[in-house]
Amino acid sequence: MPISRARNAIRARQEGAVAVRAPGRLSVVDEIFLRTHRGLGTPIALQGLWRTTDRIEPDLLRRVHAALRTGPLGRRVVRPRIPGARRAWQANTDAHPLVLADRPLPVAALFEWADAQGADLDPEFGPGWRLSATALDDGGSLVSLTCSHALADGRALVLAIDDAMGGRSLAAGPDHARTEALDPHAVGSESDWVDARRQWSTVLRGTAKALRGGIPERPHPPTAREPVRTTGAPTHSAVLQCAVADWDRAAAAHHGTANSLFLALVANTLWATGFPNDTIDASLPVDTRDEPRVDNDLAMTDITVDRTDTPATIREKSRAAYEHRMSSPGGMPEELLQVIPDRWAYALSKGAGERDILCSNIGAMPATLRTLGPHRCLGVAARAIHPGLTAAHLPRTRLSGYLCRLADDYVLSLVSLDPDRVESGSALATFARKTLELPVRVW
Repeated sequence: MPISRARNAIRARQEGAVAVRAPGRLSVVDEIFLRTHRGLGTPIALQGLWRTTDRIEPDLLRRVHAALRTGPLGRRVVRPRIPGARRAWQANTDAHPLVLADRPLPVAALFEWADAQGADLDPEFGPGWRLSATALDDGGSLVSLTCSHALADGRALVLAIDDAMGGRSLAAGPDHARTEALDPHAVGSESDWVDARRQWSTVLRGTAKALRGGIPERPHPPTAREPVRTTGAPTHSAVLQCAVADWDRAAAAHHGTANSLFLALVANTLWATGFPNDTIDASLPVDTRDEPRVDNDLAMTDITVDRTDTPATIREKSRAAYEHRMSSPGGMPEELLQVIPDRWAYALSKGAGERDILCSNIGAMPATLRTLGPHRCLGVAARAIHPGLTAAHLPRTRLSGYLCRLADDYVLSLVSLDPDRVESGSALATFARKTLELPVRVW
């Protein structure tokens, strides 16, 4: 995107800062990720990574940083005054300073640097996102945008940077934002009292309906992990880039789709690491947006993959799974998790979406992300990282995969959470390359 276009879009955003929309109340999913931020579950931050062919000038990044401050990520969580009311979003232009590392970073240390960009994110009491960049010793640059998962899911992070770079605008009118700025406990024209009454009414009606069938069984505890022997880093990462033509040709040869090939690849990579079970349970996030917006607009479903499955059979399993999303235990209303204490809510929902692998297909990147100003992007990766996670608190998930498409390439990001079987990022990349058997470029 030309610098002049980016500059004009960012200036318009800054001049209209009062019009930024902080979307009303937190959803059930938002609050699940807010609890993980507080240590009730696995900490998760979303990250977009851009690799460019040359050095990026600081002024361009400063303008993008300024646009993000007044964009849809510029918000924080506000606690309600009335029990039962949902937490609310309030516009927040505070931001972590732009981090610019001038000393070239060895490409071999790329992920070590990227993983560190998730520190000190706080969607409630401080900035929940960070923009940073470093020069690389191959002559290019690496740019990172990281945000707490409480603020956004993977697709939402893409929409937020597209908005900041002058692509699709996500700003709303001024009335809503001014109301929240004056009284964070009145979202739009709705007070905490009104929201609390609605929440309690929904919970009581839904609970009474669920109890007609008897007292629901207690949720099954998540599968326990065996103790980890390794004392080093709990996670290791790899990014592989493959031509769309090659990927699609391989999918078609197996009577599958690009997505089912992705699922098969992640499952088979886990088996290649030495995972002993004959079946792998896969968690599949499903984008539920009916319009572009920056939030956690997703549902979860799952499939079981066995060693005889192919992209064709996985395609059929996935098609059936997308019709049956995960729901709350015993048919209880999910809003129950928002009116009870956080520790109770965590106990009821602990490990709910965790399986052996997670496969998140984020989709196509907007055209605005193919370049950063005049700088051509070699690749754009989207993934989740786990700031503060230790080997003693690893989740059930052993391997996470994230797929996106940038122009004529698919970019596959893998994060291993099994340090006993995957000792480094290069080892993870080797497992994936052997499984894929396609020409790839490893970051």
